[in-house]
Amino acid sequence: MKIVQEFKQFIMRGNLVELAVAFILGAVFAALVKAFIADLITPIIALIVGKPSFENLTFTINSSQFKYGDFINNLITFATIAVVIFFLVVKPYQLLMDRRAQEDPTVKDCPECTTEIPVKARRCPFCTAALAGAPD
Repeated sequence: MKIVQEFKQFIMRGNLVELAVAFILGAVFAALVKAFIADLITPIIALIVGKPSFENLTFTINSSQFKYGDFINNLITFATIAVVIFFLVVKPYQLLMDRRAQEDPTVKDCPECTTEIPVKARRCPFCTAALAGAPD
């Protein structure tokens, strides 16, 4: 019975559920972006290049057919997803973390040797200077 309870705790962990939701949303987002690229972006690029569809681009060597058009579609999809994730997830998260670090610092500079030390330190571990305002 203990194994079953441990398994239930494992499954019901918040971070595991969040990870599963993120994975599902990521897969759906990837499918959406792939459809957006295949149905809208690729035809626009194909109009500029002069080919109606990249999917049909192939070449043959020794009766082996290489479908490089599909690779081009997937490359465009990957690049688009990478750009979207960078600008809509990574950069805002970075800005939030930078703002949070400024609001709630965890380190400060020692007034004597100017090295970074923990905010709660009463004495610098590098130069052993007693810090102002810290009880001795």
